[in-house]
Amino acid sequence: MSSSNVKIYSSTFSNVPLVNRGVFSYFLGASRPGYVGEHPANWPAFTDAASGATITRGHLRALSLQLGHGLTHHATLRASRNDTALIFAPNILQFPLAMFGSWAAGLRVTLANSAYNARELAHQYTNSGASLVYTTEDHLQTVRDMFTAVGLGAEGDKRIIIIDGLRWAGGANVPPSVASAGLVRLEDLLSMGAMESEEIFEGQGNETTLLCYSSGTTGKPKGVETTHHNLTSMAEILQHSWDAPTSREVMLAILPCYHIYGCVMQLLWTLRAGIKVVLQARFEPEAWCRNIQTYAVSLSLVVPPVLVHLARHPAVEKYDMKTLKVMVSGAAPLGPDLTRQALSIRVAARLASFGTHVAIIQGYGLTETSPVAMMVPTKSAESALGSIGVLLPNLQSRLVADDGLDAKEGEPGEIWIRGPTVMKGYLKNASATAGCINSEGWFQTGDIAVRTNEGFYYIVDRKKELIKYKGFQVPPAELEALLLNNPDVADAAVVGVYDDAQATELPRAYIVAANPSAKKAQLARDVIAWTKARVASHKQLRGGVAVIDVIPKSAAGKILRKDLRERAKVEAEANMVKARM
Repeated sequence: MSSSNVKIYSSTFSNVPLVNRGVFSYFLGASRPGYVGEHPANWPAFTDAASGATITRGHLRALSLQLGHGLTHHATLRASRNDTALIFAPNILQFPLAMFGSWAAGLRVTLANSAYNARELAHQYTNSGASLVYTTEDHLQTVRDMFTAVGLGAEGDKRIIIIDGLRWAGGANVPPSVASAGLVRLEDLLSMGAMESEEIFEGQGNETTLLCYSSGTTGKPKGVETTHHNLTSMAEILQHSWDAPTSREVMLAILPCYHIYGCVMQLLWTLRAGIKVVLQARFEPEAWCRNIQTYAVSLSLVVPPVLVHLARHPAVEKYDMKTLKVMVSGAAPLGPDLTRQALSIRVAARLASFGTHVAIIQGYGLTETSPVAMMVPTKSAESALGSIGVLLPNLQSRLVADDGLDAKEGEPGEIWIRGPTVMKGYLKNASATAGCINSEGWFQTGDIAVRTNEGFYYIVDRKKELIKYKGFQVPPAELEALLLNNPDVADAAVVGVYDDAQATELPRAYIVAANPSAKKAQLARDVIAWTKARVASHKQLRGGVAVIDVIPKSAAGKILRKDLRERAKVEAEANMVKARM
């Protein structure tokens, strides 16, 4: 079908001017005296929640240029432009420094889930072509096990940078452990001098600068090539569509910075917006509420399971959180389901009863869209309950029915997105790229939605089979391939089942026993334990394991997941699945 015959929706916002330069120059450029980027250099940029250690915008720029110099001049690292650095760490103050220091030197950055085991980390390390790894003392053994798995062994130690310690930010020093003795440390690199200026990518915005990994429905996670232009465009688009105050506001960052949503919204857009970010290592209700009070936080990004805690946790009553004005739920849709809508209403009402009046809104996007494509304006938080929002500036969308034609007005269709934030493609995987981005530049999301006359979109189904556990992607095919390596399993299928209590999907496995006489309950428990030892936390079979006689499949051998999801609903109602985490 020619483009002249299709229904293309444009944003209700006017297009905004975009730039074509490198991410470091855009976010931390020093083109105006006394300024870094768009705001004064002495404004605070990032604070460590636990210690209070803070770095300003100017401090971040200077440290990044020091780190960039160290990376390129250290005798064993010798990094150079377009090399790739992997960051394997939780939400700590060192994270943005590692990222921007690498970008200052012209490196690409790939962000790995800090819960990965050595096998999972090995895939990302080798696929991304990384030449060095930033990590912490707590994650060091996993990195060393990964280097053993890829055949580098002790040679891998020359590629490790230990980033513990905040002496460079006025915080505490952390002496090397016995295990990390002799490894390169962040402080070593910061003491070697400084670059006069960052590597320049002016007019070269289409070069890849970030590699986050997206779990598809088949095969291993794919590296998403996000460009300088993708990220600078995302920041400009967000800044011009956000309808709440930003300058000198404070955000509490609890979402993982290794996830593109956490990275872009918490570490990048905030620099463009002039927002101070308080980094909390992980979500814990008491600490979250305490940090809201301590740092006068006005904004926080959350996922639905966080709202579950806030709806009932006693810490909400203990702290003064009146400064909190906006919470944005993303990564795992709240959805149109009445139970999930009621959750945001309940949280807002509970906070209001203690004097905290907050707008809880939702955003939508994917790793492949850098990531945000739609967002609910704060002024529409109540009237657009359950919506994923309106299309952001400079973007276009289509809703495409199963027959490949445009969905009729008010009817569901797959969301297609086109615009400057759509990824360059999947790293080293041209066939996968061609399978989701057509010749006219439309990215096919796999999510089914309806659109109102006012331009609000509502997710109603998912074409792709990906499971979303607390915002993390869980590819069923990966778990199925793993389960088939268990000698006690003859066949397997994995589906997501929604748990209202936790406000998230849980991975549930259906297996066929290799030995028909095996005791089903014991086999289910054994398989849960066996899987737990081999995957990251978010991939564990929290939805349980059911032993069945045969996996339902089509004549072509495709797993009939819809049948299994229906079966799961019946089993949940009858409480038939006994083996659970």
